[in-house]
Amino acid sequence: MDLDGVARHSPVTVADAEERAAVLAAVIHRSGEPHVLFTKRAEHLSSHPGQMSFPGGGVESVDEDLEATALREAREEIGLEAREVDVVGRLDDVPTVSEFAVTPFVGTAPDREYRPNDGEVAEIALLAVSDLIDPANYESERRDHSHYGPVRIHFFHVDGYTVWGATGRMLVQLLELTTDWRMPAEVDRVVDPDADLPR
Repeated sequence: MDLDGVARHSPVTVADAEERAAVLAAVIHRSGEPHVLFTKRAEHLSSHPGQMSFPGGGVESVDEDLEATALREAREEIGLEAREVDVVGRLDDVPTVSEFAVTPFVGTAPDREYRPNDGEVAEIALLAVSDLIDPANYESERRDHSHYGPVRIHFFHVDGYTVWGATGRMLVQLLELTTDWRMPAEVDRVVDPDADLPR
């Protein structure tokens, strides 16, 4: 995994979003292998309960900028301190169905125990990059969305977790910028708009 690809990337920004948020994709080396840190959102949350995500959240008045938002949220959600993070760059802004534009930052963090904030985070998962880029662990589907039209949804299945949705879109770009993995040209299936999605 070569994070220079992120450092060189000129991110696409969304300027007209009603709400702004930022997340941190933290890369952690464990046993000599790069992993990406994800959180599993608590089931009682009103938005995206139980889904896999990167630490992050909405902008608050105390935040100097979007990077500060991502770092503050990482501290609040998993106890990762800003001084421990080496931010190397950012990915494209991602518009979400909840009318947010999410700015993903990428950085390295130390391999240590992180503690989930019980109010927001059910679990913390470190998923190996080698598993994320394994073709056997990836699939995608196309469905019509009421607002965005035809959309491609990515699913990464690793260690009993499924990363999809906006986080899946961010992960696709992160892997394409830093590894030899490329999103397959064709989807695995086309489904009805109301087909079930994972929790």
